[in-house]
Amino acid sequence: MVRGISPRRSGFTLIELLVVIAIIAILIALLVPAVQKVREAAARTTCANNLKQLGVALHNYNSATKKLPPMLDYGRNSPYNWMPFFYQLYPYIEQDALYRRGAGTDGWGNNNHNVVVPALICPSDPTSADGHSMWNNWFTTSYSCTTYMFGSNNVYNSNNGQNITRGMYNVGNIPDGSSNTIGIVERFQNFQSYTWSNMAIHPTAFSQWGMYHQWIHHYGVFGAYMPQVPATTTQAHPYYPNSAHATMQLLIMDGTVRGISASINSNTWNYALQPNDNQPFTWE
Repeated sequence: MVRGISPRRSGFTLIELLVVIAIIAILIALLVPAVQKVREAAARTTCANNLKQLGVALHNYNSATKKLPPMLDYGRNSPYNWMPFFYQLYPYIEQDALYRRGAGTDGWGNNNHNVVVPALICPSDPTSADGHSMWNNWFTTSYSCTTYMFGSNNVYNSNNGQNITRGMYNVGNIPDGSSNTIGIVERFQNFQSYTWSNMAIHPTAFSQWGMYHQWIHHYGVFGAYMPQVPATTTQAHPYYPNSAHATMQLLIMDGTVRGISASINSNTWNYALQPNDNQPFTWE
């Protein structure tokens, strides 16, 4: 009697295939959040490094000039005309070529206004993730200096009829101390629903454009407005400092970078913004 030969299986059964698919789906579900956390951690580190670089730039500027950069200066004794805040820091963040290109014109002249400077963009900024680092062909930034520190004094020069907006202190004579005063905060680049933007080297004098002009890049970085942390593109308002991180990163005037959460006490926030309120506080 000849026995028959069993047919060879040619593949998975439907149940086996469904089990494999289910296992893969579970692994992906577990992996995606982990990858997102790693990406956000890397973005947060890059953002902190950007702020740290700006802190070094501020201190180097202070050492070279014995003052801090005004929010808007006018180079009446040099080949430069109007010089916005971040433009003045360009030589100290390895952007010497862009700084020199502004010679003989304003800081935003000779097409400097539309040159992207990576050190001024936070990778987690959702308004730049889709390529919106420009607004109306002007380069926008994820950071903003504070008015209390860099723009508390509006000065009119009668010799040339120009106004500049500057602070009252340098790194060494901040009344509350450099370790207790905020210098630069995070702020989204673009607010599409408000048609506002946070331009990097647009002029920002009170007298030049008006304190409430839509392009004034520091507007909202006052004690009256608490930071939005974390913020979404639909939630973020141009009057407020805002960050997509779980904690907003701040450059403190001693050069350190500190993170604060949405639960920060309003008094602490106000005291940390003002360089001369003589109000003691503890970082939360």
